[in-house]
Parts: sequence; structure tokens; C-alpha cells
Amino acid sequence: MDLSGILVMNKPQGFTSFDVIGKLRGILRMRRLGHTGTLDPMAEGVLPVLVGTAAKACDLLPDETKVYRAGFRLGTVTDTQDSTGTVLETHPAAVSEHELLRVLPQFSGDIQQIPPMYSAVQINGKRLYELARAGKEIERQARTVHVEQLDLLEYDADNGTGTIRIVCGKGTYVRTILHDIGQALHCGAVMTSLQRTAACGFTLAQAYGFAEVQQAADENRIAGLLIPTDSLFTVYPALHLPERESVLYRNGVKLRLDQLKNLQSDAAAFRVYGSDGSFFGLAYPDAASECLRILKNL
Repeated sequence: MDLSGILVMNKPQGFTSFDVIGKLRGILRMRRLGHTGTLDPMAEGVLPVLVGTAAKACDLLPDETKVYRAGFRLGTVTDTQDSTGTVLETHPAAVSEHELLRVLPQFSGDIQQIPPMYSAVQINGKRLYELARAGKEIERQARTVHVEQLDLLEYDADNGTGTIRIVCGKGTYVRTILHDIGQALHCGAVMTSLQRTAACGFTLAQAYGFAEVQQAADENRIAGLLIPTDSLFTVYPALHLPERESVLYRNGVKLRLDQLKNLQSDAAAFRVYGSDGSFFGLAYPDAASECLRILKNL
């Protein structure tokens, strides 16, 4: 049986996202796997893995919102912006909860963020972390990232430690937000822990560990762990094709918009289903040709 769908993993600490893919290839005995967003080895939590033909959806995800729970410690600056790095500076961290709460609004909404040197960002064909490991630091351009929500969950003013919750968009570095908060407080800060609690609409409650996936594979019930691929695209309206149009669509024939019933032509894209209820993929209405064009079959 060909497997296809989303397997939500609970990534453990010490694994890169690619390590997770590598281990799953061994467990599932298949190579066609992809993930929806990189997590550093220090991080744990939700990592949706795209299995089989679902891997083709990596560049089409409409919801790339992530939710994190991050621990921090004030008074320290490191080269990695987290507690695993080399300490560069230490400062007194006599910061009250009121002072901390006062600077947090600066880091909500659309904000400018300089990618850390220890990151996978490519500049002139080189990963920044490769340059950092070679002892090099180069100038990086600030990028706009979106932080939908930033809340202080816990704070101990006596030792400058606490926990925040961040809801943010693609490309946001949580450790850089904490580093920048430390700069705003004139004492520095490092991230001490990171857990992704939600990504692409999936939560920890839906996530599996390696042992659970291995057991399911041994019992030949992996398909039961997979979430259907079309769940990634619920923001788009569904288009159910009759039998004749299903055959034409499957054969690559462009369907005329005026022949499709109940078509919301103002939608940017559609989830397309065959007459038997099977999910075909995504398509969009092309006003110029007055046809339905395939965006990607999944």
C-alpha cells in the first residue's frame, strides 16, 4: 500500500529535522518524506512530516503559523543566542517583571530581525552556521518577520529566568527575539529551552514519538497514524467534480469555469476532489483562459 499523508512527530532534543527524516526513512522503509519547517537540535515538539505524495506540498502550505514555548535567562549573551553557545558577555540582571513586560510589545507585529550567525540561512551559497563554525561573522540584512502574539508565562525576578509563549510566522527565530529582548533591557538574554507546541494547524496532542511509530510499523498500521493531506488546505473551498469531469481532470484536460457548478470563482485556489471523494490536489481559476488550472496534484 502506498502511504501518503501527514505524520505529526514530537521531535526529541538532540535531533535535527533532517535527522528525524532519516530515522523515519528507516522505520517506514521509504524515501519520499519531507518536513514543514526546521527545528534546531535543542528544540523539541511538533514537526509535521509529509509522507509520500504529500511531500509535494512543501512549497504550498497556506498556514505556516508556529507556536512556541521558550525558556530564557537574563544576564548572559552567547554566540548562538541560546544556552548551548559560548558565553560572550555577562551582566547583572536586576530586571523587574514590570520592566520586562514594558519591552515585550516592541517584539509583536511585523518586526525587523537579523538572522543569527548560527542559522541555516544562505548568503552567497554558504550557510551562516558554516561561517560561524569557521570563526567568521558577516553582515546580515534584517528581515521582516511577523509575531502574532508574545506572552510572558512565568518570570522569577530573583534569578532572571522565565518562560514566554510566541505565536509567529515563517522564518522567525525565537532565540533572536529573546536575544533582542535582552538587548532592550541592557543585560542580555539567552534561550534555555524551546518547545514547538503547534505548527501548520497541528498540535502536540496529535504528535507521535519514534517508539510509537516503530510499533505501528511493526504492526502494519502506519496508515492509521497519518492525517489526510487535504487537511493542510482547509482554508481553500472544496470543489467536487462529477464523474465525467473527474476523468477529464485526471487526464490533464483544462475544465472551463462556466461548466463547473457551485464554483466560487473569487477563491485563490480550490481543494479538488473526484466523484469518488478522493483528493486530487489544488487548482486555481484562471480568469484569462476561463479555465481551471492545476496548481499541483497530490
